[in-house]
Amino acid sequence: MKHFELSGTIRKKGNKSALNALRKQGLVPCNLYGGGMENILFTVDAKELKGVTDTPASYIIDLSLSNGKKYTTVLHELQWHPVKDNCLHVDFLNVDEKKPISIVVPVITEGHPIGVQKGGKFFHITKSLRICALMKDLPDNLVINVSQLDIDKRIVAGDLKFDNITITSPKSTIICTVKSTRQIAAPVEAAEIPEGETAEDEAGEEAKE
Repeated sequence: MKHFELSGTIRKKGNKSALNALRKQGLVPCNLYGGGMENILFTVDAKELKGVTDTPASYIIDLSLSNGKKYTTVLHELQWHPVKDNCLHVDFLNVDEKKPISIVVPVITEGHPIGVQKGGKFFHITKSLRICALMKDLPDNLVINVSQLDIDKRIVAGDLKFDNITITSPKSTIICTVKSTRQIAAPVEAAEIPEGETAEDEAGEEAKE
């Protein structure tokens, strides 16, 4: 997995107004914890943070703090403004290259489904999955070949197998599927039938004509 370098400045614990003051300066309050270490409070530049938050990619983050120490981390939890959609707070998790790391990675499909060749429509439903693996085995993404996906068939998380990687998302998570055009059109056709009439009623009227 690719690494991303990020710098942070140690901060003191503050109340809501103090944290808002930091945000007005273009800084994002952060916490670092995990691996038995004490919680470290710091800030990062909001623009620099976008390099890891405004992308579907996942990274191992090499965090350098103003206390002169460096940490290997991953994003653990992010809080977003409900209206402005800017990041308000980030929790970083300190990780060890010798221990399994839990992280969300993008899912990429390749190939042309046979169901599409038969007239079906392909739907890529889940774009990322949570996995667990040692740092050396973490992939930038999970590549799934969908060439054999037929009409009315689906691929779920439980179907996937990768060397040295455990998928921890629910096994029933639907990754992708191919639906027939009839399945797609059925809800639309049903909506066009006047309230109180059934499809059989409509067919009967046509037969009388």
